[in-house]
Amino acid sequence: MPRTLPATGPRTVIADGPPGGMGRFAAIRPESRPSPGKTAGYLPHMEQRISLITLGVGDVGRARAFYERLGWQGQELEETVFFQAGGAVLVLWGRDKLARDCGIAEDAEGSTGGQTGGFSGVALAHNVRSRAEVDGIIAAAQRAGATITRPAAETFYGGYAGVFTDLDGHVWEIAHNPGFSFAEDGSLILPDFGSP
Repeated sequence: MPRTLPATGPRTVIADGPPGGMGRFAAIRPESRPSPGKTAGYLPHMEQRISLITLGVGDVGRARAFYERLGWQGQELEETVFFQAGGAVLVLWGRDKLARDCGIAEDAEGSTGGQTGGFSGVALAHNVRSRAEVDGIIAAAQRAGATITRPAAETFYGGYAGVFTDLDGHVWEIAHNPGFSFAEDGSLILPDFGSP
């Protein structure tokens, strides 16, 4: 049974949890909850999931051998290695190529000049089902304060994608790749690159 505590300002409600649980510490302020139909500042356009994590590596062959020694099995396509990792995909790609593809200029030492802390060599990807979703998420991210580093456009692999960095410089690619399919829960299913 929720109980109200005296407070100045908006009413604070404490939700009881399971016996011995943390419920008594869970203050819920009514103004912090979205009202029906509202998104409380969140981007309703972007499902809460990560499709791919791309690691920019110095030597793709060496990096692939390392992961295979750990027992992972990957597929290579055009100097890029893909590992199915549960509902997401881990990708190994040349660090310089990844930085260029993300629209981030990287110097010989691996820094990005103006970016705080330099390019991390990691890009997160959120794959979607249509080009329109790419455009919608890129626009929503920009409205939320993201920096667009590569506007949405056709890709070399026949898809459509754009890239932004969040407020701390973390790279996100929003992509529609007609060669990838999704499970019902939105997780990415890596195709067999060896079949025609």
